Amino acid sequence: MSGQVRRVAVVTGATGGMGRVIALELARRGMHVVTIARDPRRAEALQHEIDETTDGVLEVITGNLSHRAGITAAATAIRSRHGAIDVLVNNAGAHYPERRLSPDGIEMHIAVDFLAGYGLTLLLEDHLRRGRARVVNVASDTLRDSRQVKLFGRPRPATVDSTQLDDLAALNPAAGFVPFEAYARAKLLTVVAGYDLVRSFGGDVTVNALHPGIVATGIIDDLVPTALRPLRGVIRRFLLSPEQGAAPVLRLATDPAMHGVTGRYFVQDRDVATPAVSYDRDVQQRLAATTDRFLSGGSR
Repeated sequence: MSGQVRRVAVVTGATGGMGRVIALELARRGMHVVTIARDPRRAEALQHEIDETTDGVLEVITGNLSHRAGITAAATAIRSRHGAIDVLVNNAGAHYPERRLSPDGIEMHIAVDFLAGYGLTLLLEDHLRRGRARVVNVASDTLRDSRQVKLFGRPRPATVDSTQLDDLAALNPAAGFVPFEAYARAKLLTVVAGYDLVRSFGGDVTVNALHPGIVATGIIDDLVPTALRPLRGVIRRFLLSPEQGAAPVLRLATDPAMHGVTGRYFVQDRDVATPAVSYDRDVQQRLAATTDRFLSGGSR
């Protein structure tokens, strides 16, 4: 692509699993792929594969998106190196078996599974507008059913207490903390905030979220109930491969048929509704106001 300006794609969580496949496939489309990694050495294999087998480019920015300073530093680095962004895939995520706090005092599911992606999107707003970008948030269908074992009974959608939305540190409190439900709530907040961003972007940028299916990645090992962990090897054989999980993400990011589609939530390729609270405009706006204040350096 000598002499041509490459389209820019930012992909978080690209050093392993499904994120690696997403980054590699975007590079195969000739894109300049930017990722943020706490340990750049983890990206060396991907760097080599992209250099050797694609016409694309991988750029690795050292950073940690689990706290405000890391999000801000990563966004600043990206803005300084690129004039516009065409694709942003917020793929990074984590599940924690016990309650932990980020350096900012935010519960870690909220920090990593919600704030990292939302913060990066917000701080890259001007560059996303210039690229008329597609933002793809990798969520989890736990937001529609937060039960860890789903064999019996009715789905139990993730919830958010609107009285806690004025203080991010109040979300996923210690009292009654259940790790799987905390993870589901953080993914729900990603969708809630995404719906608000759709109005903010006004059509200049599309914002969609999806559950890619149950993919055989490291996070799934963490999500398997303790009683079933001896069977993880067997369970993995029935899960999607990273390539299969990446396919619906790439569809939202690159398929011309998805041009202009925004404000949707997909389970793989199927457009579905999210819990009623996610469409509550007051909840959306209160979450956005609190999060924006936090990202700008104000109180939590």
